[in-house]
Amino acid sequence: MTPVGRPGCLDPLAALRTPADPACDVYLTGNVFLDIIFTGLDSAPVRGTESWARGMGSSPGGVANMATALARLGLRTSLAAAFGDDHYGEYCWDALEQGEGIDLSLSRTVPGWHSPVTVSMAYEGERTMVSHGHEAPPPEPAPDCPPRARAAIASLAPGRAEWISQAARKGARIFADVGWDDTGRWDPDDLADLEHCEAFLPNAEEAMRYTRTECPLAAAHALAERVPVAVVTLGAKGAYAVDGATGESAQVPAIAVEALDPTGAGDVFVAGFVTGTLAGWPLADRLAFAGLTAALSVQEFGGSLSAPGWSEIAAWWSHVQDVPDQDPAALRRYAFLRALLPAPARPWPLRRAVPTIGFRRSA
Repeated sequence: MTPVGRPGCLDPLAALRTPADPACDVYLTGNVFLDIIFTGLDSAPVRGTESWARGMGSSPGGVANMATALARLGLRTSLAAAFGDDHYGEYCWDALEQGEGIDLSLSRTVPGWHSPVTVSMAYEGERTMVSHGHEAPPPEPAPDCPPRARAAIASLAPGRAEWISQAARKGARIFADVGWDDTGRWDPDDLADLEHCEAFLPNAEEAMRYTRTECPLAAAHALAERVPVAVVTLGAKGAYAVDGATGESAQVPAIAVEALDPTGAGDVFVAGFVTGTLAGWPLADRLAFAGLTAALSVQEFGGSLSAPGWSEIAAWWSHVQDVPDQDPAALRRYAFLRALLPAPARPWPLRRAVPTIGFRRSA
């Protein structure tokens, strides 16, 4: 397995790489969906009527949102997932492997299994989603799965995921998030795999419910007793983090943007934080970078479609230098980007091409 990375992408770990390093920077596993995104809707669809969208795009979704966000930030990303044995699965595989440079050597195509599909309708800065899928095939990991990697990203759930402890034993730094608990129990025992994790990144509501606290900052400090670094995302108020080993804490406000579609923003935030952590940045810089990448993503439609790369980040940084009445303190917060970013090659604001399932090639 040799993840090739995204062609022509800045490598944030270039100065740290040695011949003894694992080929994989980040390993993750999960379900890949085909996402179909309708855009340009003025309001939610009304029962008994037909609504026409002014735009539409298709892209790999589910765990592919996180994998794409990591790859676009220059991390060598390995994804282990099942793909449907249909045109949707073939499209998603090609988009991830050929389009994003993600290593899929640990993934597999399952004969007779249809790809799960999510239709997302974006309007008024929000989204409504409808999903369909058949029961996922049982996992059949390759003999070397999980691979040796710098890091791995996991979504915690009730019961232990054996691969998390295996990855940690192989030296991977584990970063974890968590989904909404539909049972309403919010049992702290469901977070047992935190003992293998370096960082935990829930949102404010999740953090407070698991810790039985009334304040996100208090929740972060409570979680820091269970995991080395606790990061609580605060939505429009930014994020707060506590390093339990050093006692350091940091809070970075969110960047005010016009949000078109929040799909995948949490995945992009995690990818940004992982990138900064592996690169050895200070805690506050990691938070700021994660928030910036998430803010850039919500200005675009779709999940993996909206994940920013270094060219988008460079264009944003160049643009904000010339904004009238810019707060000097706000600019200083992101001054660490100067030493990292390539020269912007495209003007701001950027709009990625919205891909869809391809046309047939002419003979």
